Amino acid sequence: MAALSIGCYFSPSYHFKKISRHTPSVHSLPTFSSSLCRIRGPRLLRNGVLARAEDKAREGSSSPTPPPPSQQVQSLNEKKLEELTLPSGSCDPLCSVDETSSVDFEATYQPKTDLLKTIAVFTAALTGTVAINLSWVTDNQDIAMALLFAIGYAGIIFEESLAFNKSGVGLLMAVSLWVVRSIGAPSTDIAVSELTRACAEVSEIVFFLLGAMTIVEIVDAHQGFKLVTDNITTRKPKTLLWVVGFVTFFLSSILDNLTSTIVMVSLLRKLVPPSEYRKLLGAVIVIAANAGGAWTPIGDVTTTMLWIHGQISTLQTMKGLFIPSIVSLSVPLALMSLTSEVNGKGQDSPNVLTSEQMAPRGQLVFSVGIGALIFVPVFKALTGLPPFMGMLFGLGVLWILTDAIHYGESERQKLKVPQALSRIDTQGVLFFLGILLSVSSLEAAGLLRGLANYLDAHIPNVELIASAIGVVSAIIDNVPLVAATMGMYDLTSFPQDSEFWQLVAYCAGTGGSMLVIGSAAGVAYMGMEKVDFFWYLRKVSGFAFAGYAAGIAAYLAVNNLHISLPSTLAQVPFLSGS
Repeated sequence: MAALSIGCYFSPSYHFKKISRHTPSVHSLPTFSSSLCRIRGPRLLRNGVLARAEDKAREGSSSPTPPPPSQQVQSLNEKKLEELTLPSGSCDPLCSVDETSSVDFEATYQPKTDLLKTIAVFTAALTGTVAINLSWVTDNQDIAMALLFAIGYAGIIFEESLAFNKSGVGLLMAVSLWVVRSIGAPSTDIAVSELTRACAEVSEIVFFLLGAMTIVEIVDAHQGFKLVTDNITTRKPKTLLWVVGFVTFFLSSILDNLTSTIVMVSLLRKLVPPSEYRKLLGAVIVIAANAGGAWTPIGDVTTTMLWIHGQISTLQTMKGLFIPSIVSLSVPLALMSLTSEVNGKGQDSPNVLTSEQMAPRGQLVFSVGIGALIFVPVFKALTGLPPFMGMLFGLGVLWILTDAIHYGESERQKLKVPQALSRIDTQGVLFFLGILLSVSSLEAAGLLRGLANYLDAHIPNVELIASAIGVVSAIIDNVPLVAATMGMYDLTSFPQDSEFWQLVAYCAGTGGSMLVIGSAAGVAYMGMEKVDFFWYLRKVSGFAFAGYAAGIAAYLAVNNLHISLPSTLAQVPFLSGS
């Protein structure tokens, strides 16, 4: 999903920025969450290396005697660990991208810098503690909350420079804002009531994302997406450009933009050797993933947020945003087709890698997993229950299915849900939790409503406001932007499926393509393909902006012409009211 397409979205993520130091193995398809999560600590790896060195030393100083059973078990475990650790300090698809080799650690470790950062953190914490005890906070709640949010947001934007994970910054910001709100509220009971209501709304999104990411991880662990990627057989440069773009577009409408990017970039490594042309194909994947996630409620975390809270519905969103999303992809594809990187290829691109085999019953898991994702809007329309209930229902079905088909297969534990849960991007979910709780505190204090009134007075054109949100989302995270917009304008200002909400969904989803750091898809691509920020700015940003602007023009034209889907589709019962 642009930045959780499912969602998973994710803006310029700290963990993906570290992918550049650990290139995923090109001999296997990296899973959605395996390149995001931590399942083994660096200490374990270092201890394993030390243990193997000690064993070699003992072997050299002693005669070859049969080891006792306990040492045989230990040696077997060490061999398994060694298999999971690749040479040159790199990382296998199951190991965390946050793990660094001891050589990298020693080369980058700066004690003085770390000491200064530690002093800064404790100073900030002490200052905050002193400020909370002053009556100034009570009298100037709005200023205090605005300052806290600005400082926290700056920490999120400059997370790479400060070396602080944005998830931790987001959680600290959320708690600090609610503490200030409890002090400035008329009573603590009112603040607690507001926090309870906010947690109920935020938890719906968190549960939805957890279920969706787990389903995608299970399908990917079974190599289910090979059913899609293996059917791309063309090697003609211009044809491959369009095929890759539209396959990613429709794949991202069901999955999130981050997952689609990882799957498709991994496919490129099997189809095209390293070249400028492959970099351009990767950029097409980023644009297509963000565009594809904008026109369905489950395609991007921002559209999911708007859908869950009632700003958009399923059918109207698909009907209103499909054409603009297609246009936002087609325009860059048409322009890129004229570039020398595409037309200058002298011959078709050969296969450069062999493909892994699909896991047993992978087709069944793929069908059930994708069916579970598509069933969520149907479940909401049939039962009236929140979407996260439908997602949890699909996860439960897939859980029982994988337990049944892999019963008694101890060597395939990684294909089951418990192992998948250990690989999903929990730090990304915690980031969303922190951001959404932070924004809800500003909404409870009335700051967002005041900002909305200011914008209405000075920028009465809703198209300009929505378009500006998309441009800003190329620089900073689109999740807090959309969350703030939802707090600024309620359904009484703009009803469900109004032009404003649909434009916000489109602009926030596709605007991140204008810069490589503007979406989780772009950051993942930058790390996997070692793409430079300025290369993307020079080669791709202009095409992405042209597509973004053309999509807005297409939406306004379609909306003014009142173009609608065929009546047979509009009468589908489970879509019309969802």
